[in-house]
Amino acid sequence: MTRPESFCAVYRIVGGQEIDADVYLPHPNQGNDAAGFPVVINIHGGAFMLGSSEMVNSDQVRDCLDRGWIVVAPNHRLCPQVDLWEGPIGDCRACLAWIYDGGLGDAISKETNAAAYRLDPDHVFAFGTSSGGTLALCLGFGVPRPVAGIYDMYGPCDFANAFWTSELPDVLAMLPSDLSEEFMKHVYLDDPAPIRGGVSLEGQHPGRPDFSDPRQAFAWSTIARGRVLETVYPGRDWDRVDPLRNVGLAFPPTFIVHGTKDKMVPIELSRRLYAALREHGVQCGMVEVAGEGHTFAARMEVESQTWRLQQLGFDFLERLLEKV
Repeated sequence: MTRPESFCAVYRIVGGQEIDADVYLPHPNQGNDAAGFPVVINIHGGAFMLGSSEMVNSDQVRDCLDRGWIVVAPNHRLCPQVDLWEGPIGDCRACLAWIYDGGLGDAISKETNAAAYRLDPDHVFAFGTSSGGTLALCLGFGVPRPVAGIYDMYGPCDFANAFWTSELPDVLAMLPSDLSEEFMKHVYLDDPAPIRGGVSLEGQHPGRPDFSDPRQAFAWSTIARGRVLETVYPGRDWDRVDPLRNVGLAFPPTFIVHGTKDKMVPIELSRRLYAALREHGVQCGMVEVAGEGHTFAARMEVESQTWRLQQLGFDFLERLLEKV
């Protein structure tokens, strides 16, 4: 099945660099005449160092469009040229502000009939997979106006956990024996920080990582050696960036989906997040998908059991619309 049509819109300019997003529109007749169109920000994965907006799951985008939602898939600057706070988090929060401040509506008006796509500002949701799940969660705190609901698929959290400094034997086994530090450091030569890079850890592009690409080699080596967080956020101020430490009474309704066999982001981290949400009385839910590892969103077949289970996250967001 072909990818849904989209158009590109610039949501932020930093130092002359344009940072953009892909915008997908449902049929104009699917809108709610009274409330307008809900919006879901769909954030790609890639360990904060890889990926792009083109690598989000097409079937999930289509599911959201079928529900009558506008989908915004932003790019963000990739680490390590910028750190997690300045780049991925800062850019995604700027995207949210752009939507609330009318930038998305203006962009849509240039592409189509503005009257046909009046936005519902009370129902801007965030969704993401892997590192995108973390960034979606970061739109629930530290912003003037959080999103109305969050769907997190196996996003990293609990950054002080010992797991984040542990080597991953399965990933180490993938690394070529002749990778040199000098070669991988070429990633730092990219200027400005790229907003698209290499393959996504979501596996939207088939095949193994291309270790002849310094960015891919650097990212996978960093993951394998348990150095992701110290690389993307050397400041280690976890209170600033860790969703688990920022759960409170005002946190938006949140749904989590995580595979029980995930070795790259252990399910126990999401269980701790879910427990914190419940402890603070946040409307929430969690589904554990038996037998699935990390990045399973890339391999789902529509109408499979895994597909139906992950759809519960979008169903959760849809129920938030019914409470108006």
